[in-house]
Amino acid sequence: MDTNNGSSTTDFILLGFSDRPRLERFISGVVFIFYIVTLVGNTTIILVSYLDTQLHTPMYFFLSNLSFLDLCYATSIIPQMLVNLWGPTRSITYGGCVLQFFFALDLGATECLLAVMAYDRYAAVCQPLRYTVIMHPQLCQKMMLTAWLGGLGSALILCSLTLKLPKCGHREVDNFFCEMPALIKMACVYSKVIEVILFALGVIFLLVPLSLILISYVVITQAVVRIKSAARWSKVLNTCASHLTVVTLFYGTIIYMYMKPQNSSSQDEGKFLTLFYTIITPTLNPLIYTLRNKDVKRAVKRILPVGKWSAKS
Repeated sequence: MDTNNGSSTTDFILLGFSDRPRLERFISGVVFIFYIVTLVGNTTIILVSYLDTQLHTPMYFFLSNLSFLDLCYATSIIPQMLVNLWGPTRSITYGGCVLQFFFALDLGATECLLAVMAYDRYAAVCQPLRYTVIMHPQLCQKMMLTAWLGGLGSALILCSLTLKLPKCGHREVDNFFCEMPALIKMACVYSKVIEVILFALGVIFLLVPLSLILISYVVITQAVVRIKSAARWSKVLNTCASHLTVVTLFYGTIIYMYMKPQNSSSQDEGKFLTLFYTIITPTLNPLIYTLRNKDVKRAVKRILPVGKWSAKS
């Protein structure tokens, strides 16, 4: 078996910004800080939603699933990225690259659960008297299961097709981790089939959920205008604004990354976009929801010892 710097020919080299080591050192520090915040923030939401019985509602069931999804997404990418940025080599085994690629596709597609959360907000605002009937636990579980299985199915299709593309000896992945656009650019042939399938799945898992979210919020906006209670108006706007901010951050970057032709932008632009929706977005999600959500703040104070001491004082 041929070797190159101790790596087998089945190993891939993750280039990142190897031509700019100072920038990489700065990026690695930022990524490490964001990852710690991601772990703490999302774990807090999951634990608080589970431990506080007042948060055993559809909204926090979906929110805890989103936090778990973000935890898995970040953990499937960032530790290996930091090892490569801080270590002497930038190699990743073929199996490790396949796993990174698969989980990035799977978990990214499962983010369509943001559309499920929009439907939950629609039911809460526009059908408040029938909310518990509409969003019963069985329906919530079925919608969540559909989102997870849909992401799994799309990942299996795209992963199997992409890995069959001939690499012609190419081993350098021009990115921080094994992501689909970078792997497609490694191929020595152009595949119209993959581009068509990628576009079709992009419509299903990106454009359709986004369209449903926008429709939901058009209806919600019409309902909010008719609300006469200032307190309820404020609560609705705070809840919906948090969800809309998360939707904008995620869909704005990933649609631009995956729905455009794969050769229509610079590689550096793609790397920065990748860093945004794989690292920054999972970090900001729990902050957005907790900073704008009084229910979560009160739940944290009820559960954590710090909250109990502050309440006594």
